[in-house]
Amino acid sequence: MIVTPEEFAHIRRQAEAEYPNECCGVVLVREGSPGDRLLIPCRNVQDEYHARDPENYPRTSRTAYKMDGQEVLKFLRRESEGYSLRVIYHSHIDAGAYFSETDKMIAVGQSGPLAGKPLYPDATYVVLSVVEGKVAGAAAFAWDDSKQDFLPGELAELPL
Repeated sequence: MIVTPEEFAHIRRQAEAEYPNECCGVVLVREGSPGDRLLIPCRNVQDEYHARDPENYPRTSRTAYKMDGQEVLKFLRRESEGYSLRVIYHSHIDAGAYFSETDKMIAVGQSGPLAGKPLYPDATYVVLSVVEGKVAGAAAFAWDDSKQDFLPGELAELPL
């Protein structure tokens, strides 16, 4: 199971509430205890980066997401409690639920030994399509080492 129906309902509400901006967040799972899951919505700080440096951050939160660095540190620290990052989610505004080139660029290392490799190889990326303020679709994408790419995966039946 990638996300539970309850998690999806929360993610859906978040995506619709944050429209017309992209939402983002994660799901952590405690190793050895798959029922121990934490859904952590994150703040999209893309607009702040765009305002400070539009040349390097030309997109706004309507077309991109950047998770708040302090929130990322907090959920990564949960690894010491046995949690691991299993789902990274975000929404696309008035567009389909697909894994864009920008999504891939964010998900893989850009230099050094991780160049072209997933930063979180065990995570599944869930993308929601939000059209006119309502979730219209969702899709999941996971790293395939043999193809060296993110491929669509099975997303259990979820209420859209």
